[in-house]
Amino acid sequence: MSEQFLIGTYTKKDSKGAYMVTLDTDKGELTDVKLAIPSQKPAYLQVGPMQRVYAVKQVDDQAGVASYSLANGQSETISTVLEEGPAPAYVGLDEKRHLLYSANYHTAKVEVFKIAEDGKLTLLDTVTHQGETGPEPEQEAPHVHYADLTPDQRLIVCDLGMDLIVVYDVADDGKLTAVSRFKFEPGFGTRHLIFHPNGKYVYVLGELSSKLAVLKYNANDASFEHLQTIKTIPADWTAHNGAAAIRMSKDGKFIYTSNRGENTIAVFEVQPDFTVKHIQSISTEGDFPRDFNLSSDESYLVASNQNTDNLTLYKRDANSGKLTLLQKDVACPEPVCVQRFN
Repeated sequence: MSEQFLIGTYTKKDSKGAYMVTLDTDKGELTDVKLAIPSQKPAYLQVGPMQRVYAVKQVDDQAGVASYSLANGQSETISTVLEEGPAPAYVGLDEKRHLLYSANYHTAKVEVFKIAEDGKLTLLDTVTHQGETGPEPEQEAPHVHYADLTPDQRLIVCDLGMDLIVVYDVADDGKLTAVSRFKFEPGFGTRHLIFHPNGKYVYVLGELSSKLAVLKYNANDASFEHLQTIKTIPADWTAHNGAAAIRMSKDGKFIYTSNRGENTIAVFEVQPDFTVKHIQSISTEGDFPRDFNLSSDESYLVASNQNTDNLTLYKRDANSGKLTLLQKDVACPEPVCVQRFN
């Protein structure tokens, strides 16, 4: 058996776009890395129905989002929406309402796009974050880093510059209305998050602090209660580190985060009260692991190392949650985002 992963990349050096890699689940091996979508800077992407892909895009001094078809293994650009300025950092897919969300770190904008039946994109709404920012050098301005859905179909946004998460209601016409916000400790650097399968707890990753926060979510008013904050790196780690990606097993028992600097995947076990306990840190066998993902049956984990141009494969134990290295040095240029394709 095999399955495929789509790898979003930067295109500052040798990368030519987004790449496809095949996981042979019988052999436990990554093979056949090849260019799938020729594009400039498809650093983050989402895979939707009908083999469509929605990605960040940049063309010279303009940037925005694009939609593609990968039907029959051929890349076809469906739609591109660009404007002057830097590219977004994240795109979130809302299949139910046929919407695409983008989060722009540089402009602090959250944008909402309509996805037409043929895959074409149309801008519906824009919200720009403004307000008090944190104390770290990277917090000189608001920096929106993530925009995706809550279990109850609201939009939740991480702002690294403001140490903040903001929840928005999404109207039928795509318009956003802020309904709640939660402020973290100064310098937390809110980057990405993931909800527990029960929809009642959210795990928020702080890039600048290298911390993981556990919050309880109240769907009635979209409010949050802080339960725990824990480091993703050792207490005695003094060199630079930036926490990056976060994933959770489908059974809600284990959380995985990546550390750029320590260059590890940190594994946490979810406790009966939904707080977490650190149980493992394992090297990514490369430098600057920005993203990673689990295979469809969660038996494997694929990690990407941006600065060393390589992918790393692990076997995952479903009972313990721990990872075992299987393969390293799988060449892939400037890998940033890892998404399952099938």
